[in-house]
Amino acid sequence: MAVDQYIISAVSTARDLAPVMYCLHELVGRLPVTARSREHPGIRIEEGKIVDEAYSGPVLEDVLAGNVIQKVTPSAGPYRGTPVVVAPVRNESGEAIAAIGIVDVTGIFDIAGLMEQYTTIKKQVCGTDPCPLPTESTAAKR
Repeated sequence: MAVDQYIISAVSTARDLAPVMYCLHELVGRLPVTARSREHPGIRIEEGKIVDEAYSGPVLEDVLAGNVIQKVTPSAGPYRGTPVVVAPVRNESGEAIAAIGIVDVTGIFDIAGLMEQYTTIKKQVCGTDPCPLPTESTAAKR
């Protein structure tokens, strides 16, 4: 009986990472995912397909170098302007041997920022008066 093994290491290739990354891609509702090992470019998966088997993004590289999780909006690369989360895969010694990234849907909507904009717009439209005025409310129109 043959036993398949998938080992993530500092020298993993895109092919080594593919099965785990496909699984992760499906688990997160097919959000784009990326990964690379310390020594080799990795993989980028979008919409159920591998779109790059020699991928290395700036955030993946920063996470490998710094060995820290990053939640950022890249200024370069295919995810420029889109919030991402990238985390290191660490060995038993705690060293970063690989990095895995995902588009951060929680970072796309800055709720605090939206509420601040709403308040500012409401002040511009309504001034100090109640908004809407009692005669303009939905209940008054019934």
